[in-house]
Amino acid sequence: MKYISFAIPCYNSQDYMARAVDSVLEGGEDVEVLIVNDGSKDDTLKIARSYEEKYPTIVKVIDKENGGHGDAVNAGLRSASGKYFKVVDSDDWIDSEALKKVLETLHKFEEEDRKVDMIISNYVYEKEGAEHKKVIHYRNALPEEQIIGWNEAGHFHIGQYILMHSVIYRTELLKLCQLELPKHTFYVDNIYVYYPLPHVSTLYYLDVNLYRYYIGREDQSVNEKVMIERVDQQIFVTKTMIDMYKMKMVPNKKLRSYMTNYLAIMMTVSSILLIRSKKEENLQKKKELWEYLKKSEYKTYWKIRYGILGQTMNLPGKSGRKISVLGYKVARRLFGFN
Repeated sequence: MKYISFAIPCYNSQDYMARAVDSVLEGGEDVEVLIVNDGSKDDTLKIARSYEEKYPTIVKVIDKENGGHGDAVNAGLRSASGKYFKVVDSDDWIDSEALKKVLETLHKFEEEDRKVDMIISNYVYEKEGAEHKKVIHYRNALPEEQIIGWNEAGHFHIGQYILMHSVIYRTELLKLCQLELPKHTFYVDNIYVYYPLPHVSTLYYLDVNLYRYYIGREDQSVNEKVMIERVDQQIFVTKTMIDMYKMKMVPNKKLRSYMTNYLAIMMTVSSILLIRSKKEENLQKKKELWEYLKKSEYKTYWKIRYGILGQTMNLPGKSGRKISVLGYKVARRLFGFN
């Protein structure tokens, strides 16, 4: 039996994919490694095939035409046979000692016939040139090594939200909720985390630094300049998430609050990118985005708009925008992103 299916979306990843693949191979026969070649034009497919030949019982190559990161995740999920599913980007990697702990935990779940919908672990910002590697943990928000429901979850701080890097979903849950990410779209990892949340009944937190999130390539999608160039896709993803659920239909109050705060982060990121672009047309797009939220979910809009993030992002005039940018820079230094 395979305990975890690791999907590794690859597009022109020949120069760095080996680190990602080698790191998950540390799981041995307990894992399934799905290398998804998303129409690469370099030697990515050749490298992937060499792994498949060397580890025929572990590695499977999925070769497909280019459809973007989300479509590669979709392809991986369709082929996944493991009880749990995790995405590892081809320029990131997994810590071997932490992986051992995760697999030990999954073995224990299986022996005791326990089912957990979502497993959460820490991730580390592996920022190029940074001496101090920022670790995002959840010790204050989640009890350690206990199966809990949303009611037992605590308060998540700003910058501490569950991201693709920190989550392992039960494969069957993702398939049953019919998760399907948009093609040819960046930043869909937010949808990947957000959409399944109302389907999650049980959570489990492991305080281990499993995921190493590399930041440093100039062409990386989270590079600020690149994000500004692709701001329309960020807006599309944010609007897609707004449209997914009517918050009043989410039955659990704590989950509803968490999802509202997640949307607040998305609105903040979109707003700051539009402000940072210094283009008049983008300031109009920012106004339109907030109006979109207001028309779609008025109560949610009110909570976000008049919360600390919403107020900071909507200060009037040039001086107000400067304060917004300053707040963003402080947050960037505190949390280590970009």
